[in-house]
Amino acid sequence: MKVATWNVNSIRARFDHVKSWLEKNAPDVLMIQELKGLDFPEMEFAALGYKSVFAAQKAYNGVATLSRLPQEANENKLPGDESDEQARYLETTIGGIRFINIYLPNGNPVDGDKFAYKLSWMDRLKARLADLRAEGVPFAVAGDFNVIPEERDCHDPQAWAGDALFRIETRRKFRALLHLGLTDAFRVFDGAGGRYTYWDYQGGAWPANRGIRIDHFLLSPPVTDRLLSCAIDAEPRGMDKASDHTPVVIELRD
Repeated sequence: MKVATWNVNSIRARFDHVKSWLEKNAPDVLMIQELKGLDFPEMEFAALGYKSVFAAQKAYNGVATLSRLPQEANENKLPGDESDEQARYLETTIGGIRFINIYLPNGNPVDGDKFAYKLSWMDRLKARLADLRAEGVPFAVAGDFNVIPEERDCHDPQAWAGDALFRIETRRKFRALLHLGLTDAFRVFDGAGGRYTYWDYQGGAWPANRGIRIDHFLLSPPVTDRLLSCAIDAEPRGMDKASDHTPVVIELRD
């Protein structure tokens, strides 16, 4: 099974990019983030052989999971705060695995409510994943985490030191997720620095490879046991009018 995650930064603006990538790479599952709107091209993806489950909101956020395999919808909100209306979370079951698609809050500026919301959201995520672990549900949580886990995941750690994506509070909560027994799939195969999933539109970041790794796959032990590969596909970032993120792809043993 080939599974990918990709923050497309507006499905309306990037539909043709996603369509061409699907046709070229033929993943079984694609988890996309930052839909930015209520309108979702469900029928267009169905014509490509993918059925969609999505959670959307007007203008912001939004996540969708496309699958060529039978897909069961489970949750479209992260438990723990009934007042939270942001469309950032989606659980579906495909092939006996719970796929958890997330668009974790950015958290900037750090001196306001947004950073507190980010940290609270991460606490709620940890609680949900702990419950799934206790229930014995195999899962993969993937998406735009808005977390730079380590210095090697950042072109210039000093420049990002005060940012919500790299603050020590954020990284501690990311490590707490790993301490549930989860595996950062990319780090199983690549321990080097300089491997990124996001490059800002400003300052020539893409051609200079001034990026950060913030899009991740975290796998529970039964899914880790099936992991064959994990790679960052940087090619789409070089397209005209590209998303500022690029896909991450894993392959799982059937």
